[in-house]
Amino acid sequence: MNTNILKQQIELKKSMLCVGLDVDLEKIPKHLLDFEDPIFEFNKAIIDATIKFSVAYKPNLAFYEAYGLKGWLALEKTIEYLNKNYPEVFTIADAKRGDIGNTASRYAKAFFDDLGFDAVTVAPYMGKDSVEPFLAFKNKQTIMLGLTSNPGAKDFQLEKLSDGNYLFEKVLERSKSWQNSHQLMYVVGATKPEYFKMIRQLVPEAFLLVPGIGAQGGSLEEVCEYGMNTNFGLLINSSRGIIYKSNSLDFAEAAADEAQRLQLVMKKYL
Repeated sequence: MNTNILKQQIELKKSMLCVGLDVDLEKIPKHLLDFEDPIFEFNKAIIDATIKFSVAYKPNLAFYEAYGLKGWLALEKTIEYLNKNYPEVFTIADAKRGDIGNTASRYAKAFFDDLGFDAVTVAPYMGKDSVEPFLAFKNKQTIMLGLTSNPGAKDFQLEKLSDGNYLFEKVLERSKSWQNSHQLMYVVGATKPEYFKMIRQLVPEAFLLVPGIGAQGGSLEEVCEYGMNTNFGLLINSSRGIIYKSNSLDFAEAAADEAQRLQLVMKKYL
């Protein structure tokens, strides 16, 4: 999917919401454990309940890989369900892959060709060799870690260089010279809103995937105020704050209520 379809969905739904499907069997409603595939049943219910308010879904691969083959099969069923029933919705494999060369190409093929995701998250620590293989896939988006929301971001990303710039600034600036860089998006944590103006100067047209809203304490209002551009330019992710709003029989309805609450805030800015 190209970003034009994503922009259309944002405009149509008046929403920039991305729902993170981070499924933990210890947290989902107990009655779902009676199903043959409780992960998929949970995802399906969340998707159907929040689809009116969300333009993207982002399964975090760790939450599927942790359950071995059953988890991987649930992931396949989830992305197949999305692509079949809601093909207009943007799908992100939150995999944070960071290898190089042929290995990176195999990862890209797995997520783009085999599973059919629209985008995948990658780590750029090994340089363009770890990112360009993903960018080689037409009409697919590569979401590169830019400035993350975790406390350890200061260990490297916020390291000051001899020229006075932060390391993350150099990474973003360098990434613009890579082949097919127009297919790049960037992860920028909501817990660091003071850096959004700086980031927008570096990548004014790019979409930013913004985690950290909700459970991590990021401000949705500040993200919208400082992160939006003329093309909307934001995908704002909420995972635990939506999918675990309730662990009772009404879990899907509770998730929909929270998704709508966030969407109404975004609507003011759209």
